Parts: sequence; structure tokens; C-alpha cells
Amino acid sequence: MMPRWLDSAGRDFARSPILMLALSLVLLQVLASLCANLIAPFDPVAQAVEARMAAPGGEFLLGTDKLGRDVLSRILHGYRSSLGIAFSAVAVALLLGGSLGIWAAYKGGWIDRLVMRLADVLFAFPIILLAIGVIAVLGSNTLSTVVAIAVVYSPIFARLMRAPTLVLRNADYVHAARSFGASDLRIIVQHIMPNLMSVILVQTSLSLSTAILLEASLSFLGIGAQPPAPSLGRMLSEGRDYMFMAPWASLFSGLAILLASLGFNLLGDGLRDRLDPRLRGID
Repeated sequence: MMPRWLDSAGRDFARSPILMLALSLVLLQVLASLCANLIAPFDPVAQAVEARMAAPGGEFLLGTDKLGRDVLSRILHGYRSSLGIAFSAVAVALLLGGSLGIWAAYKGGWIDRLVMRLADVLFAFPIILLAIGVIAVLGSNTLSTVVAIAVVYSPIFARLMRAPTLVLRNADYVHAARSFGASDLRIIVQHIMPNLMSVILVQTSLSLSTAILLEASLSFLGIGAQPPAPSLGRMLSEGRDYMFMAPWASLFSGLAILLASLGFNLLGDGLRDRLDPRLRGID
């Protein structure tokens, strides 16, 4: 049976233009990244020296960069890289941090204190510096970027999952399940986690928004995804030296980062407004 909050939220989606806009924007970008090989007009790494810094229009819809590579093709494949890294990192952070937060709150005692103190240590570092530190240890590559972003967001999910679990563990239906001999794992999976789904959906959407920006920042600094793989942040960095001669490379890559982050941010805000009973009646 579909949870009541999900059924109610589904009926409310059509009444929220911003939420529908955000969902459309996100789906469009995800589909563009998945179908990049089919819809990209050129090879994203192919160089055409004779067409270096060609203006938008004609054969190259969004122009070319300093090496004659098609900007549109690189943006489409850059979406695949950025979204792939963001989705993977947030999924790992949710699985690791969320599980630790729920387990710590459910068990309490020294387990709760240990997990929260570890989260406090990670919170003490600025996000970008912590990510750079992880990449400095692991090396600059796509996998390291995923791990770095996952490490940054794990304590956020741990704290977020802990607070409502502290309330839910004392609910009557949890005590009833425990009295019938249900194991801790079964209680968490069947009775606690379903009541956290609205929180998980909202925080995941918002985390994807900021994870895209963090990945772009790392790539801009040259320590994210490495060439020849297209990256939106690296495109922005490579085009900044030619802003007065050929601004379109930086302009369109920056716009792509903005739209990707904005879509997930609006989606998270819309989900929060629709799934939170205190905000559901506010338009």
C-alpha cells in the first residue's frame, strides 16, 4: 500500500508549478546526460584546429573552445560526468551516513556518542578543504572525487537521520514490534525507515544540488575529473583566459552548472513544501 504522505504528495505535484518546472528541468538534464552519445553532434574530445574559438551558430551551435572542440557536445557529456559523480557520491553518503545516524539514534549510549563526535570532527572542516584533503590522499580522479564528496555529505545525512529516529524509536508501534520479538534490523527497515522517506527525498535533492557545485569547484581547480573526460567545471576554468575573445565556452558551461544545481535545488524546496504537513497548505 502506498504511504499516505506519498499519495497526498503525488496529488499535490500538479498544483505546484515550481515543482513541476523543477522536475521537468531535472528530467531533461538527466535524459540529456544519458543520451549524450546519441544527441551530441560531435565527439566531445575531437579537435578541429581550423575551427578554434568559432562563434556560436552554423555548424557549431554553441561555438567551439580554444582547441576547436564543440562546446555543446562537451556540455552534454559534461552533464553525464557531473551528474554521475553527484548521484554516486550522494548515494554513498546517504547509505553510509544515513545508516550510521539511524543506528546510532536507535541504539543510543556510547554508539550514539561515538558517531556524533565523529560527525562533529568532519563538520569542523570547511567543505571544500575537506574534499581537497581527501583527494590529496587518494589522488585526482573520478573515483576520488566521488569518495571526497561522499565523505563531506555523510555527517549531514547522519545528523539528519538521527533526529527523527530518536522520536520514532519510542513510538508505540516500535515497542509493539519489539515485544513480538522483531529484530532491531527488521524494526529499522519496516517501521522506522518508511517514516523517514520524506526527509530522505528532500535532503537528497538538496544535497545533489550542492554536490554538483562542489564537483564543479573541484574540477575548476583541476583536481576533479581529469582530461580528456569533459567536465563542466574544467570547461569553465579553461575558458576563463579567453573571456574577451571567446566568452561562449565559459558562459555556456557556467549556465549548464547553474541549471543543474538550480533544478535539484528547486526540486528539494518543492518536495519539502509538499511533504511537510506544516508547509503543505502554504503556496
